[in-house]
Amino acid sequence: MAGTHKGRRLAAVPGEGTRPTSDRVKESLFSRLEGYNAIDDAVVVDLFAGSGALGFEALSRGAAALEAVDTAEQAYRTLVKNAEMFGDQATIHKGQALRYLRAHTGPPIELLFCDPPYSLGEDELHTILAEALPQLHEAATVVIERGSRSPEPSWPAGMEPFHHKTYGTTTIWLAEPV
Repeated sequence: MAGTHKGRRLAAVPGEGTRPTSDRVKESLFSRLEGYNAIDDAVVVDLFAGSGALGFEALSRGAAALEAVDTAEQAYRTLVKNAEMFGDQATIHKGQALRYLRAHTGPPIELLFCDPPYSLGEDELHTILAEALPQLHEAATVVIERGSRSPEPSWPAGMEPFHHKTYGTTTIWLAEPV
């Protein structure tokens, strides 16, 4: 990690059930997010969090709070373990992304990470983005990580992409509410 927790390592989710974001992609993404001033004091939600690498990186770089969500038991246990170094800044939820969003009552989301399994269907992703949209801060940044062979996400009305970049087998999409 960079920022206040530079040099500290997060635990990885055991097994092959998750696909960690590569260091190269993470560094490029966070350089861009810092350039947009999307991290400082942000309320962050990390859906399909896995180990929580993206959300915890945001905390280390100055985000105010993180809510990380994953359904897999091993990912949940790893998230809880990794959250220990951040104290009460991180809240961990075990459950489905869509169910979490439907029950979310916290402050508006300022930075949303959505890194679903590449096998997640486009209709399911669209539904998740549509459910997240009314909960986004007006200046929010949405980060979608997909396989480079996946089509551009189907954006719900009121959300538009403003940047995308492909890194080998991964494409990052950035969007915002409009």
